[in-house]
Amino acid sequence: MSQATASVDVVVPTVRGAALARCLEALARAAGPPGGGDVVLADDRRGEVAPLLDGTPVPAALAGRVRVVRSGGRGPAAARNAGWRACSRAWVAFVDDDVEVDVDWADRLADDLVGAGPQVGGVQGAISVPLALARRPTDRERHVEGLETAAWATADMAYRRLALEAVGGFDEGFPRAYREDADLALRVRQAGWELVRGTRRVRHPVGSAPWTSSLTLQRGNADDPRMAAKHGPSWRTLADVPPGRRRRHALVTAAGAVAVACKVPGTLHARACKVPGTFHGAAAVWALGTAELCWARIAPGPRTPREVARMVATSVPMPPVAVAHFAIGSVKALPLRRARRRATRPVKAVLLDRDGTLVHDVPYNGDPDAVAPIAGAREALDRLRVAGLPLGVVSNQSGIARGLLTTDEVDGVQARVAAELGPFGVLLHCPHGPGDGCACRKPAPGMVVQAARELGVRPEDCVVVGDIGADVEAARAAGARGILVPTPVTRLEEVRDADTVCRTLGAAVDRILSWNGEDPRTVPSTVRARTVPGTVRRDERFTRAEVVA
Repeated sequence: MSQATASVDVVVPTVRGAALARCLEALARAAGPPGGGDVVLADDRRGEVAPLLDGTPVPAALAGRVRVVRSGGRGPAAARNAGWRACSRAWVAFVDDDVEVDVDWADRLADDLVGAGPQVGGVQGAISVPLALARRPTDRERHVEGLETAAWATADMAYRRLALEAVGGFDEGFPRAYREDADLALRVRQAGWELVRGTRRVRHPVGSAPWTSSLTLQRGNADDPRMAAKHGPSWRTLADVPPGRRRRHALVTAAGAVAVACKVPGTLHARACKVPGTFHGAAAVWALGTAELCWARIAPGPRTPREVARMVATSVPMPPVAVAHFAIGSVKALPLRRARRRATRPVKAVLLDRDGTLVHDVPYNGDPDAVAPIAGAREALDRLRVAGLPLGVVSNQSGIARGLLTTDEVDGVQARVAAELGPFGVLLHCPHGPGDGCACRKPAPGMVVQAARELGVRPEDCVVVGDIGADVEAARAAGARGILVPTPVTRLEEVRDADTVCRTLGAAVDRILSWNGEDPRTVPSTVRARTVPGTVRRDERFTRAEVVA
């Protein structure tokens, strides 16, 4: 057993009691989270309510290990965020309150996580849905059964805490238990982490639901436009999500709308009636489309009178309900779509923060001998140079204003950075302090705008890479794109607010090259670059140090 070496907390988002009790009992039978971790219950009920555990006894095996946090009824994404942020261990295992873990779940979870390499950010468990063997599954049962093949479902998904911090956790713009897990998985992978499947198992009973539940599920269509806006039109392929019926629903809805309009007095009625067969053609398309949907849901099921009646009753309104939710989601996703369109512009230059991004941060460093490049930084920069992208450095150096550094000392450090990491088209630093009110100190856009001008490009064609929120904010203020590469000093709120987060500088380079339509794997990691001597020429019009041969 690896249980003693795994450091795991378990987060269970919940709004109910009976299912939660069964979940806690199953966790207790499995001896709880590995390594003595806690079970954090994320109470997502709204308003003033009785304590979550009133009437829900905590099993003796979990005594002293169950905590409750409130998330205010803002949805599963917000509940899971509140849960994992209250955890302290290296791994966080998310388990839904309606699943029952196997008795050996804790041991297998420990084995899964101990066997995960340092590049693995998440490990998924296997989900089984128990179904009746004497008959074919109902529509509801088939929907739940889809969890068995779903990729990265948080019904049982363990994430490395560092990976969650690197991407800011779940996107709370997803208000329901739908797509928020796929979005997180994509962002974790985009940040440079790997996701793998483990050996542990949980059972997910189907549970009861009202006969209208299939219509309620159509609300999830509102989340698909957000996925497309964030991850592009191929998001389903990237997230291993099967194709939906949106186009068929749209066709059936449009045909039904035209048929109804033909019978309603008004302008459209008059125009439509001028085209012979409009009503009959539209009505036929609607009828055939609705019949096809009914049969697609009835055929694989038990075909009992009750099930057939339910499928017919819900299949008629399903297309317009789905289309309506998709339309609402599309309107809400417009700001994200606009931001993505801006982000698809080709990158023409890359600007990088210095301390914490290119070299290890030594506070107020004026000693060139103390310059220590971040591991892999030279190789990452050389890949950008091979791709033909000019590079620049934009760095706050308030030590000058504080009297802790001289301009010559900063220039000497800049020269050593260039000698270690290769030539840069421009090296800028701001000598001012936080209270000087200058236009160049990040998060102000001055250095970004000036560096773009020096490199002969527009700010909106640049990408700024840094390790703190001020770097990303400076990019936004200048109209450039920003990439955050977090370090231990990066605040969690800075990660949450960043548009793009990458685990390493190398992963950030991969993202930049992909934005330009290049396969990062085909760009060499080395380049023949001149060694840059330490001669520095300063432009007194702006705090600009140019390293020259």
